[in-house]
Amino acid sequence: MLTISQELHDKIVAHARADHPDEACGVITGPVGSGRPERFVPMLNEARSPTFFRFDSYELRDLYRRLDDDDEEIVVIYHSHTATEAYPSRTDVSYGNANDPRIHWVLVSTAECGNGEGPVSFRSFLIADDKITEEDVTVV
Repeated sequence: MLTISQELHDKIVAHARADHPDEACGVITGPVGSGRPERFVPMLNEARSPTFFRFDSYELRDLYRRLDDDDEEIVVIYHSHTATEAYPSRTDVSYGNANDPRIHWVLVSTAECGNGEGPVSFRSFLIADDKITEEDVTVV
């Protein structure tokens, strides 16, 4: 189960809306070993695409340096789907397979609302060995 603060939830949704019609992407970090999402890190979608995301390589390098310096790790990787449901694509699964299986993959679908107000779908998954497991999300 993913437990996330209302503030972090709202920041992810706002980023997804702001970048629509392109996919938004970023991470939430937390203290090593805690599993607690604490620090919001929006990233640039280097692909600038409505159908996939790729972290900017310079931002990613800087992120990993800061993680080491601050004794943090990635707890959540998030991105948006702009025209489809909030469910991992084949590309998302390949990214998930390449990362720590404890990382929560949050997907936000802006298909219904675009960049305006309105409903979004906010879901979280664990991805490992080509297996997608949806998990409950508790917003506190």
